[in-house]
Amino acid sequence: MQTDRILSLILSGCLCACSPSPDAGGPAADSADPGADSGSPADGSDGADGDDGGDGSDGADGSDGGSADPFADAIVDYRPGEGAGFGQDQLPDIVLGAPLGGGETGSLDVLSLGREGTIILEFTDIGLVDGEGPDLLVFENPFPGWTELGEVSVSEDGETWLTWPCDTADSAGGNPGCAGVGLVWTHPDNDIDPTDADEAGGDAFDLADLGLSSARFVRIRDTGTNSYDGVAGGFDLDAVAVVNGAPLTR
Repeated sequence: MQTDRILSLILSGCLCACSPSPDAGGPAADSADPGADSGSPADGSDGADGDDGGDGSDGADGSDGGSADPFADAIVDYRPGEGAGFGQDQLPDIVLGAPLGGGETGSLDVLSLGREGTIILEFTDIGLVDGEGPDLLVFENPFPGWTELGEVSVSEDGETWLTWPCDTADSAGGNPGCAGVGLVWTHPDNDIDPTDADEAGGDAFDLADLGLSSARFVRIRDTGTNSYDGVAGGFDLDAVAVVNGAPLTR
């Protein structure tokens, strides 16, 4: 986003980046060191209660009456890139807990990653498992005609990662495999289930596509194909949610 447009976009309830340029990827195992945060304090140790805690069977019905919920619980690592800054003063809570979707107008409840910035999130109460249909939802803040893309990876141990292919070149086809495309409809103030892949919005990911049966870490990387002027550049993360999950042993 260009600096001289930040005020007008905030007033209209929108924070985003420009249309992407070509950059393709593929599923591949790699490694990452979830070490110290090089940007701002974000250990995420206090976690965040979601609005509708889950019992672990599907991450959504809250039948155990406890604090378990289907949302990320901690930030393991955050490495902002050029153009990052927006939302950092609200870490870690701004990316933990439920998404605050704004539908067609986007949302300001986000953290900007900046050019090729990355963030690693951990589930500590309910982990991802491969079930029927999508297993993970990633929520950004796009609005019609304006998207910013992120590449999504998952890991069981926080060291070995598998990545969904993100087609940054196919904007006409909805940039398959990328996060940051789907409008976000779920919000704590409405009745839309944030774990309903058909209704919640955001972008859905299936562990089966990577040949995984479970995962407890999610890594999101800005693709480097967005806009990075000012302090609100690149992929803007709102939240992530477990669709198919099971309780984790601490």
